[in-house]
Amino acid sequence: MPVVTAAATGFTVGTRLGSGLGRTGVISTPHGDIATPAFVPVGTKATVKTVVPEAVAELGAQAVLANAYHLYLQPGPAIVDAAGGLGAFMNWPGPTYTDSGGFQVMSLGVGFKKVIEMSAGHSPDDGKIAEGKERLAAVDDDGVTFKSHLDGSTHRFTPELSMQIQHQLGADIIFAFDELTTLMNTRSYQENSLERTRLWAIRCLAEHNRLSRERSHRPQQSLWGVIQGAQYEDLRRKAARDLAEMGARDDADGGKGFGGFGIGGALEKENLGTIVGWVNEELPADKPKHLLGISEPDDVFVAIENGIDTFDCVSPTRVARNGAIYTRDGRVNITNRRFRDDFAPLDPDGAPNYTSQYSRAYLHHLFRAKEGLGPTLATLHNLSFVIEMVDGARRAIEDGRYEDYRDDFLGRYYG
Repeated sequence: MPVVTAAATGFTVGTRLGSGLGRTGVISTPHGDIATPAFVPVGTKATVKTVVPEAVAELGAQAVLANAYHLYLQPGPAIVDAAGGLGAFMNWPGPTYTDSGGFQVMSLGVGFKKVIEMSAGHSPDDGKIAEGKERLAAVDDDGVTFKSHLDGSTHRFTPELSMQIQHQLGADIIFAFDELTTLMNTRSYQENSLERTRLWAIRCLAEHNRLSRERSHRPQQSLWGVIQGAQYEDLRRKAARDLAEMGARDDADGGKGFGGFGIGGALEKENLGTIVGWVNEELPADKPKHLLGISEPDDVFVAIENGIDTFDCVSPTRVARNGAIYTRDGRVNITNRRFRDDFAPLDPDGAPNYTSQYSRAYLHHLFRAKEGLGPTLATLHNLSFVIEMVDGARRAIEDGRYEDYRDDFLGRYYG
């Protein structure tokens, strides 16, 4: 195999959290460094909804994540490529990630949310979809055929096409195409899906190597493998070992290998830390790990302690657009009448941020009046809250006071 030019993306481990899996570190990319652990805001369609990229940067965000599926449908990866890549297209100068589109395989296919609780006595049915939903995607061993949620047109994703799209989008960190199962799927389906995802990862590596050679004039991108396996310890550990070995072999053969790993899948909240721990006990310690779709404070701390370096989630911005505000004393709905004449800052005891000068009464008024500035300020505030929370955890690890920081933060937030 011809040797591929070495990737510009790397990872350096910093301070370790006791004898466990948690640590600080630095992910280096062609567009800058990411000090970890770090929260990565989601800009699904090359925009963090309602706010300009400059404001997101001012809040301290180190990277943003966009979605390959959505940008494939609109405006199309060729447009983003012609603009110079995702960062140039959206005027974001820092590091960028793109999700492979694997999440849409599940959400379009069965209509379920990411986290699905298994109710007592429920018998999983692999043909089951969410009530009132239409199946818009069909998975086979070669790829996924789906209907666009925009106009109903039919499209097909394969591992190769996902790599082609993500290379055109030009993100620094990209993810292998995977099948995201739900907790409704049977054990036998999970096993078959895991093997399908493993074979897709092999194809993703091959196409990523080919495209890296072909597009050597562009900044080199880092491909991260995605670990599935639902709530089964043996499947999660197997997936982690398989992808770790696969990446090492590819690297030894002159390829680029996996620059890091993403942990995906539908996770029951109470098992999140356990599952992440299983996976990170198997994965190489010198590779960064990303947890897809997590942002609640208790989940973030559990993830950090079990070796997660970066995470993304749409929740802080999505709930902000509906008036939900994060504060040190928990989440509040700013549209509630009690905030009508509350002239205190949004989070009186929070760290100074972009929105510290705006009162609760003003945000209440904006939402009640349906003014666009309301969702904008709420989004900026929630992003600042989560970014600062994770940055605080990173500083606490480095200073040797992580447990005190975690206990104080969570005790007040949930108290």
